[in-house]
Amino acid sequence: MNGAALVAIAATIGNLLQGWDNATIAGAVVYIKKELELSAAIEGLIVAMSLIGATLVTTCSGTISDLIGRRPMLIMSSLLYFLSGLIMLWSPNVYVLLLARLLDGFGVGLAVTLVPLYISETAPSEIRGLLNTLPQFMGSGGMFLAYCMVFGMSLSPSPSWRLMLGVLSVPSMFYFALVVFYLPESPRWLVSKGKMLEAKRVLQKLRGREDVSGEMALLVEGLAVGGETYLEEYIIGPSDELDEDQDPSDTKDHIKLYGPEEGLSWVAKPVTGQSRLSIVSRQGSMVNQSMPYMDPLVTLFGSVHEKLPETGSMRSMLFPNFGSMFSTAEPHMKHEEWDEESLHREGEGYESGRADSDENLLHSPLISRQTTSVDKDMAHGSSLEIRRHSSLMQGTGGEGVSSMGIGGGWQLAWKWAEREGEDGKKEGGFKRIYLHEEGAHGSRRGSLVSIAGGDVPVDGDFIHAAALVSQPALYSKELMGQNQVGPAMVHPSETASKGSILAALLEPGVKRALIVGVWIQILQQFSGINGVLYYTPQILQQAGVEVLLSNLGIGSDSASFLISGLTNFLMLPSIAVAMRFMDVAGRRSLLLTTIPVLIITLIALVIGNVFNFGELAHAIISTVCVVIYFCTFVMGYGPVPNILCAEIFPTRVRGICIAICALVFWICDVIVTYTLPVMLSSIGLAGVFGIYAVVCVISWFFVFLKVPETKGMPLEVITEFFAVGAKQDAAKSE
Repeated sequence: MNGAALVAIAATIGNLLQGWDNATIAGAVVYIKKELELSAAIEGLIVAMSLIGATLVTTCSGTISDLIGRRPMLIMSSLLYFLSGLIMLWSPNVYVLLLARLLDGFGVGLAVTLVPLYISETAPSEIRGLLNTLPQFMGSGGMFLAYCMVFGMSLSPSPSWRLMLGVLSVPSMFYFALVVFYLPESPRWLVSKGKMLEAKRVLQKLRGREDVSGEMALLVEGLAVGGETYLEEYIIGPSDELDEDQDPSDTKDHIKLYGPEEGLSWVAKPVTGQSRLSIVSRQGSMVNQSMPYMDPLVTLFGSVHEKLPETGSMRSMLFPNFGSMFSTAEPHMKHEEWDEESLHREGEGYESGRADSDENLLHSPLISRQTTSVDKDMAHGSSLEIRRHSSLMQGTGGEGVSSMGIGGGWQLAWKWAEREGEDGKKEGGFKRIYLHEEGAHGSRRGSLVSIAGGDVPVDGDFIHAAALVSQPALYSKELMGQNQVGPAMVHPSETASKGSILAALLEPGVKRALIVGVWIQILQQFSGINGVLYYTPQILQQAGVEVLLSNLGIGSDSASFLISGLTNFLMLPSIAVAMRFMDVAGRRSLLLTTIPVLIITLIALVIGNVFNFGELAHAIISTVCVVIYFCTFVMGYGPVPNILCAEIFPTRVRGICIAICALVFWICDVIVTYTLPVMLSSIGLAGVFGIYAVVCVISWFFVFLKVPETKGMPLEVITEFFAVGAKQDAAKSE
């Protein structure tokens, strides 16, 4: 995880530069206006040009990043930062300055849109929230450092605004060097383009271990968009216990599992009666929820986090030690690589009908050739084969990871299922299964567990697992039809790329995710952050802070810069708290906890502006409310929307979906920024903050009813849950 953390820190230098730019232009515009004798309109245009550039580049950044990769776009962002800094350092007139600000906006837009996306695709699910809070931390840190620089330069007899803006080129060169020489390409993007060998090397670097076969398979499965997805429940235990006193005909529904020791076998029995698991039972009762406006998606996601297995118990040790269909260090199995070299060595009979390269062939140990054939015992029913010698997490807390552990206590596997076709012949196919062990229900020794077919005696050596079942990308019908040797001979990205992007965007699960992503961005922008930022200097001036600094010999402009820097400095500890709890309490919990504080502070600001409490009391109330508002905002509503938008979309359309959400963000930013002066003149500060308070109330209800909890879940599992939730919502509305 150290590798993923260092990569995330390097990537977020782009956000530091964004914060740096925001602060330097706020300071430099004071001196630009004096030197160039600008009108208020041109002054506003210079500040807004970066915002315009960010909005324009966002319209195409997602689509281009899906085509050429995340890393080239980050390199382009660093170059734009560097080039704009040089031009601003030169700027002979206002027109050149406007051009430089536009280029700077392009760099800002690329960084703000793609850094959260890049971090989500490279970070382990257990610390993804923490690492994706880094952009907020680095942005505020960049503003603090820049304000310190501007404050220092403002103390000189003739401050140079060109130098203030041009310094941006120095950290930009450092950012460029990091992106070019240190940052790898996103492994999910590499897999989507069939570059399996490179993706494996990147994952090994990011995770710090050699065995990444489970996550590699997960990334391949993430290429699929749409398809039938449903939930099942399994009881998993030793085969001799589950088969005892069972009629042989009942065993046809068993799913076979192979345990961690030689000769030890396990089976999974599908449960067809009343579910004992939170995920499946919640899914089954979604249509009849007590809260009519609660999105089934929220209930479904919440059920995952309700109960965790007991660390150290037989259940937590048993399930995580399962391996998979993947070839993972079987002593009797030959370690094979499905790349160009191994095919060239072993050669005969394995031709795929196209050029052999890592862009067209899956790389082992995804699926060994032995596992592409169906064992004889599979012919009797469904079979899920999970092989030995995996090193999966000990418990679901995420301390360790194995070949088949995909994070958050989830496992990836497949099952073979047969049914009779219309012509009477048996038809078979694979199903992908995401398995999740559910929490313990106390001691089970000597108890009976009811499953279809009778009561089964249990001595504590079994677990309950929820299963998210869907059509696999790795074993799709298209791939099975193209190749007689094995479905992994042709990369699933070729099949996935044939579908229409528009069709993928119109999938019910993707549409549901877009609704959540777009609306949370809209509500965030109208929750008052721009208004409070605009009002802060006036509040602090009323509080007498500026007078105090002037008594120390600091001019009004310098005092304003110092105050702004201190305000940003106060945010940093709050963001650090958010980083600590983002993967513990979760994104949804942080929003539900912090938004009420925003409402209270905004109402207090309204009251302070409506009633006359005297200058001193008004200054104290306003200052305290502003500080609390800022610190609370950056703990929840600041970072969480971007984190959620980087998590909830499938790999194939993640870039374009995040670009849509980012475009909405920038458009709303423009609207709020340019309507604020008009609103202040028409309804006053009390009216503006009253509107913001109402929006925050709406935001809380929206989060409570519509925004699911995604902490600790693999991205691919999150998108599958959105598909299930959309399906349940459709059933509810019928």
